[in-house]
Amino acid sequence: MKTSLDCIPCLLRQALDAARFISADPAVHEQIVRDVLRWTGEMDMSLSAPAMAQRIHRRLRRVTGVDDPYREKKDRQNSLALELIPAIRAEVETADDPLLMAARLAIAGNIIDLGVNGDISEADVRHDIGNALIEPFFGDMDGFQQAAREARSILYLADNAGEIAFDRLLIEQLSPDRVTLAVRGAPVINDATRVDAQAVGLDQIVEVIDNGSDAPGTILSDCAPDFRRRFANADLIIAKGQGNYEALSDEPGPLFFLFKAKCPVIAEHVGQPVGTQMLIHPGRDAGAAVPAQMDNLQTSR
Repeated sequence: MKTSLDCIPCLLRQALDAARFISADPAVHEQIVRDVLRWTGEMDMSLSAPAMAQRIHRRLRRVTGVDDPYREKKDRQNSLALELIPAIRAEVETADDPLLMAARLAIAGNIIDLGVNGDISEADVRHDIGNALIEPFFGDMDGFQQAAREARSILYLADNAGEIAFDRLLIEQLSPDRVTLAVRGAPVINDATRVDAQAVGLDQIVEVIDNGSDAPGTILSDCAPDFRRRFANADLIIAKGQGNYEALSDEPGPLFFLFKAKCPVIAEHVGQPVGTQMLIHPGRDAGAAVPAQMDNLQTSR
């Protein structure tokens, strides 16, 4: 997916928010904003937005000298998600369609995205998880279920910390022995790394690898050779989050994207309203909108 002109102010806002989060020095804030303004004037708009975000956050880490500036927030997000998991797992296990229930909850977890909303709170997360099954949903669930049944090897591309705990519920329904979980190769925003996979216990049930990249999306040309080999050989690839959709939506292959449409650019690209839960395979008709019929999830405290 190419970078939209409407992505430019969002990238600038994200850069300023991140600079203020990482440093209290106004000179750092100004330096980052000026850098981003200069880069956007020169950027190749045929590239995806995560390529520019990667450059911004690399610069922030160099300027501040902090390798993982969001680590404390990621730890809190993981802890909150783990607190919610027991009640949510019970809902999955008693659902008429456990795979659909787990998929909907995994998508709901995509709200934990500091790149889109740096002020996301615990109350926001609880609210979204509690309302996961009454939100608009659009996708090819039948196609996803068929692909999941037939796949011998599944590559699961994680997105954010905290969210990765909800991914575990879906992975459990997919049969973990078939699944390899891929996380980012280095810290960027609140994207999940090996530390986060270990924090929620995913390393105990699946093989965890990293993609060798510090982009907030899977930019294949920037990923490690071993990851690209696994990507090419997987029977099914599940890509979580908007960043992975932006980076991979034009790639061929057995890809299903699971995410919330959290901005107007993405919503327009998929033809659905902002806030819609998406489960789509761009290689074929995404199917008709699926009505939210399961509204008995009780996770808000």
